[in-house]
Amino acid sequence: MERVARIPAPGTAGRAKPLLWTLCLAILSLPLAAQELALDSAEGLELVNVLATPDSLDGQRGLKVSADPEVLQATRERRAEMVAAMRARGEQPRGPGTFEALRTNHLAIVKDSEFGNGTIEVEVSGQPAPGAQGGARGFVGIVWRLQEDRKTYDCFYLRPTNGRADDQERRNHTVQYISHPEWTWFKFRNETPSRYETYADIVPGEWIKVKITVEGEKARIYVNGAEQPTLLVNDVKSGANASGKVALWLEGSTIAHFRNLKITPAP
Repeated sequence: MERVARIPAPGTAGRAKPLLWTLCLAILSLPLAAQELALDSAEGLELVNVLATPDSLDGQRGLKVSADPEVLQATRERRAEMVAAMRARGEQPRGPGTFEALRTNHLAIVKDSEFGNGTIEVEVSGQPAPGAQGGARGFVGIVWRLQEDRKTYDCFYLRPTNGRADDQERRNHTVQYISHPEWTWFKFRNETPSRYETYADIVPGEWIKVKITVEGEKARIYVNGAEQPTLLVNDVKSGANASGKVALWLEGSTIAHFRNLKITPAP
């Protein structure tokens, strides 16, 4: 077959490149697509020290997430060994930081997520697990900028049993920001009391709407559709340019539920 060379018409040879660049720039300027998970199953999640099963709460389908019992038992055994060793040395546990080395992260990581800035919306519920000790609060939250070590991340979480406690000081500790591994709740509370936690009218065992916005070093959490942020953080500890995975978060003493997760990265 004879091949015929096509010669561009006079004056048109240079038009293709500018048009191609214009199209590329237009595509790059489009906002990234939102990622939505109904969370009616564990599909698309990587489970770290947790179990997850479809469940209903108040007639609404969602995902029930709780700590892996084997992991909890192993942690209890290590804690008991640590306490025994301290007592043998004539020491006593002093404050929440005593067992920090034994911390276990309980996460359900959104596999395909990559988030630095943008918006995260979800419905959550948390309540103390059966047999949980008196300090259990139903801790439940959302992690963002999670790193590969599964230990480094920023997080907003809730203490639902504090929301209507008959103690104002306890109510003031209902919504919390942390940035693990360095910036724990007790470090914030000791060094900058009230700056990284606040009150919200929530209760355990009921769906709570949460929206988180992140822009560089600024993060905001809005609870139950509030127009104004419930808690403002202007110095996110991961810095202005960090990014990582999004994950569902809970503490080992919690039975948590999650539904309708939407992750919208900033353009």
